[in-house]
Order: sequence, then C-alpha cells, then structure tokens
Amino acid sequence: MSEFKFKELGDYLQTLSNDKTKNKFASVYLIYGEELLYKKALDILLAVVLPDTSSMALNYESFEDTGKNIYEVVEKLNTFSIMPGEKVIALCDSSIFYSKSDTESILKKAEEAYVNNKIKKAAEYVLSALGLLSLSFEDVCRADGKAKLKLDNTLNEKKWFDKTVKYCVDNSLTISAPEDNDKVLQKAVERGFPKGNHLIITADMVDKRRGLYKVINNNGIIIDCSVPKGESRADKIAQEAFIKEMMRNILAKAGKSVDNEAYSAMYEMTGFDLRTFVNNLEKLITFVGDRKKITVDDVRNVLKRTKSDPVYELTNAILERNIENTLFFLDSLFSSEFHYLQIFTAITNQIRKLLIVKEFVESPYGKEWHAGVHYNKFRSSIMPAIQEHDGILLKQLEDWENIISKDETSNNKKKGKSKKSSLSTDLLIAKNPNNPYPVFKLFTNSERFTKEELLGSIEYMNKADLRLKSTGQDPKLVLEDVIFRICRKR
Repeated sequence: MSEFKFKELGDYLQTLSNDKTKNKFASVYLIYGEELLYKKALDILLAVVLPDTSSMALNYESFEDTGKNIYEVVEKLNTFSIMPGEKVIALCDSSIFYSKSDTESILKKAEEAYVNNKIKKAAEYVLSALGLLSLSFEDVCRADGKAKLKLDNTLNEKKWFDKTVKYCVDNSLTISAPEDNDKVLQKAVERGFPKGNHLIITADMVDKRRGLYKVINNNGIIIDCSVPKGESRADKIAQEAFIKEMMRNILAKAGKSVDNEAYSAMYEMTGFDLRTFVNNLEKLITFVGDRKKITVDDVRNVLKRTKSDPVYELTNAILERNIENTLFFLDSLFSSEFHYLQIFTAITNQIRKLLIVKEFVESPYGKEWHAGVHYNKFRSSIMPAIQEHDGILLKQLEDWENIISKDETSNNKKKGKSKKSSLSTDLLIAKNPNNPYPVFKLFTNSERFTKEELLGSIEYMNKADLRLKSTGQDPKLVLEDVIFRICRKR
C-alpha cells in the first residue's frame, strides 16, 4: 500500500478520519526505527484504531517477541473477536527481521543498553546475537567462541559482554535458535486475516530484502521511524534537525520556549540521545513552572551531562590544538570506562594521518594544496589527486603483502586453503572518497602543525607507549602528558 516517515503519520491519520468506509485501516502495520518514536507511533495509531477505553481493553493484545510465540500470534490474528469493532494484535520490539549480518549492530545496541543500566534489554540483544550465530553460553566463555562475535578490544576490556552473559545465566534465560518465523508470518499476511483484525509489528531494525517486508509493503502500511546514526556531516545535520522538530512539538504543547543558548547546552549534555533529550526537556518544563521561557541557567541547574563523548571528539580537539577541550574529553572518556589503550591508539592514528597529509602536500600530488583553499576547489582539484595517491599506495601495499606472504600462500595452497587479503587502510588519506568534507577538514587542521612537530610527537608517543605497557604509571597521567606535548604551541 504505502510507506512513509514518522513525521507524516499525522497526515495519514487525517486521511483516515476523512474516510467514511468501514475497512479503512490496513490489515498489517510495520513500525520500525528509533525505539522512542516507534513506541509513540504505536500509541498514536492505537488511539485512532481503538478510540474507546473499553475496546482497547477487550480488543487489543500485545506480545513481546520471544521467538517462540509466533504461532500464538498468528492464531490470535485468525480468531474472530467476540466483541464488535476492530481487533488489534501487536508484536512488540520484534527481532523477526534480524539476520547474521546484523550481529555487529545488535551487539552495539546491547552495549548501549548495558551502559544505560538496562541490563535486561542488553540481555535480550545478546541472546538474539548468540541465537543467530548458533553459539551457546559455554561457547562464548572460550576465546575461540567469543572470536566469532567479533567483539573489539574495547568491549572485551570493559567486560560488559561477560557481565551480560552472567546475568543471562543467573536468571536462567535461554538462547533460542533462529527459526523461520518471518516465513510463518509472511504466509499469514499473504493469506489475510478476518475483516477487522489487524497486526502491528514494532522493530528497531528491518531488512528490506526480506520477503516479509515486501509482503507487508504490498498489503499494509510501513512507518519509518529511523533517524541517521552515522557521524558524517549530513547525518549530524539530520539528527539535530530531528531533535529540534521534536523539541518544538513538545514546547508548543507546554506553551514554553527555549533560547538558543539553552538548547545548545542541552544538546551538548546529551548528544543525539533522543530519549534522554526528551526526558530532560520535560524535566525543564516542570522545573520552570509558570515561567514561559527556559534559559541556560535552568539547564545548568537541573540537568547532568550524560553525553558519552566518542574518541573522535578528543581527536578533533587535538587537531585544533585545544588543550582544555582535549583534557575535558579525555576525562569524559575515562568516566565512560574507555580503555586507555584505545584512546592512545586513536591519538597515535590521528598524528600518523596528519604526517601522511604532510607527505602528500610535499609530493607532486599535493601541488594544488595551500592554506586557505576553498572546499569546492579542494573537492574538484585535490580530491582526485588524493584518490590517485591512495590508489598507488594501495597497489604498493598489495605488492609488499604478496612478497611477504609468498611462502605462506604456497603452504596454504599445498594444504588446500585459500588466503584472503587483509590489507589495512590506515595509511590511506581518504578511506571514503565519496565524502570529501572530512578529508578537507583534515587538511585544514594539518596547517596547525609543522612536519617537525609531528615527527617529534611520534617519537614521544613511542616512549609513552613503553610507559603505558611496562612502567605501571597512571595511564591517565601518561595520556595527559602526551596531550600537553602534542597540543602546546611552540
């Protein structure tokens, strides 16, 4: 039938209200994306389909998707209601679209839930990931089993995964092997339900290639509540625009306003955490009482900083040679239990990348670059040279790898094995040539450093590496010393 965004839900419902036919509601709805939004969309939709309190109590039933109750859901959908009016069955927080390729995303959601003290939710995600990979609790207690999850060093160091698995075991939670629940539901949707019966599915992620998704798209309504989660400039703009739209709607209902300084302070405290931002806004609305305007002083008096500053915030501050901001983000990362070696590695990689930029500028490829180049000029004239430079470098790396691994490859062939290339792209300037703006910013920031300063920083970081791994000194003090030496202006 159709698919539309969350912000278009009001227009859709207005169309329904103008429709006087009996069967105006779709037989199936899929609402997916941001949890806060899809739950709100579900409530809004239910209020229209089942407007009376009595009909909500008698003609609505929700199921938490456990992976084992899909047949019960289908049975309920095909049973006529004993009461007049519409009947709604909801399959909430469904993992029916999950696949093996989603395990990395699922585990990231599990970590986020754990960090936000939602251990039960983290456990649900972990159980889904283990089920998709056919792993048991015993498997992930061993190094080879845990390796199949592809957990990075940070996750292992923080031990969140082990603690979540322990929670599952202590609470006798079980891992369900993935079944063909999507196919069961797909057949049910294709056959159709009795008139007046409706299915609503809510999910955090969907695979649009699945047959179930296509069948729902053909036979029902899909409401997209997703918001870009990336770190690109376009994603950041989209995230902030969405936050502002949500804020305007909430403030309008409360008859309040927020000045720009107060909004900036709120966003800085929470980042793009929609639930926390909305909760904080509601706290402020309650705090100011009859007063119409929320000020930055209100924000500072009422709210706590909850934003978890990713490592790139720290490396950006280093690029600006801003010691105060760099130390602030370092402290924030330690408070969020980031491992010091991850932070040190990120700083090292940033300095190396700056040094590579300097080498590029000194080479024939970089003859077009100079301080003050405009972005359009950079994109049209310098990015092609960067891509050519990276292409030649990648070819050299491949040649070196082939030479180094020649004997190993020969041995693998004798054993009937094939060797896959695993080239690192850390030495490439533009890992994503289709997004030139971050590369432009990297070049612009490189002008704050001389090549000699960067070489000196590399030499000092080698010594700091030894201090971190062999002397037992406080890692935070070592990293603070590194930051002072890199950021100070000589």
